[in-house]
Amino acid sequence: MAQRRKIIIDTDPGQDDAAALMLAFASPDELEVLGLTAVAGNVPLALTSRNVRIVCELCGRTDVPVYEGAKQPIARQLVTAEHVHGRTGLDGAELPEPTMAVQPQHAVDFIVETIMREPEGSVTLCTLGALTNVALALQKEPAIAERVKELVMMGGGFFEGGNITPAAEFNIYVDPDAAAAVFASGMPIVMMPLDVTHQVLTRKDRVAKIAALDTRPAKVLVDWLAFFERFDEEKYGSDGGPLHDPTVIAYLLKPELFSGRHCNVEIETQSELTVGMTVVDWWRVSGRQPNAMVMRDVDSDGFFELLTERVGRL
Repeated sequence: MAQRRKIIIDTDPGQDDAAALMLAFASPDELEVLGLTAVAGNVPLALTSRNVRIVCELCGRTDVPVYEGAKQPIARQLVTAEHVHGRTGLDGAELPEPTMAVQPQHAVDFIVETIMREPEGSVTLCTLGALTNVALALQKEPAIAERVKELVMMGGGFFEGGNITPAAEFNIYVDPDAAAAVFASGMPIVMMPLDVTHQVLTRKDRVAKIAALDTRPAKVLVDWLAFFERFDEEKYGSDGGPLHDPTVIAYLLKPELFSGRHCNVEIETQSELTVGMTVVDWWRVSGRQPNAMVMRDVDSDGFFELLTERVGRL
């Protein structure tokens, strides 16, 4: 059997983050989740930490340690997305408050210590929210950039534009300074932009297959998706909403579902109009060196087959 990939998931749940965690938890043969680090983003840190632990308990994975990280972006006021995810960040399903504790160690210290302790090139960072914790970890120990296997992230957009402003995707917009530091760090980056995530829509027929699993985790996920997709259905006029964050985990499990190209990506931090924009040199016209594998296409049916099959294992 192939060696399990060691991962750290940095997240700000969010119903789509919850789906990503469920996909990771349901894939223990391929993925060893070393820890979960919470960051402020979709909702403030106290709620993202709570929501991570709710998903752990729902999936019976209280063995995975949870660490709390940054409460706010590096140099800006926190922007949140309750208008999408609801007051708690996980509106849509009634679940008990979590009883598992958070670890006393700060998330940034956990990230640094884990990457420096584990063999070089063995730990993958999976980021589902703002990149604040990773940027702070780089600030604390720049050597993690050359020791990490890669960073697989959901964030940004190019041909698809933005979703929080005309130019910016939410995760990058929340902390563009952190994103700029990460993209300049030299670590290998795989980027799942809106161009990919807007192809994986929670269509009624796809959600019906998850509902047909008839397990508690599946029922909760369906309720979360019903709440989450209402915003995007109204906004885009689509059947279902884009299921952003699970693309990160799906890529680790089945990279052949995705295609893209190496590009230079720069982050706009100065312009009031386009702050948080991911400036992707898709056509390689700038002369700048590629610093990220930017995905553009996904086999959306294959993605939902994978998600449904794995959720059925929980």
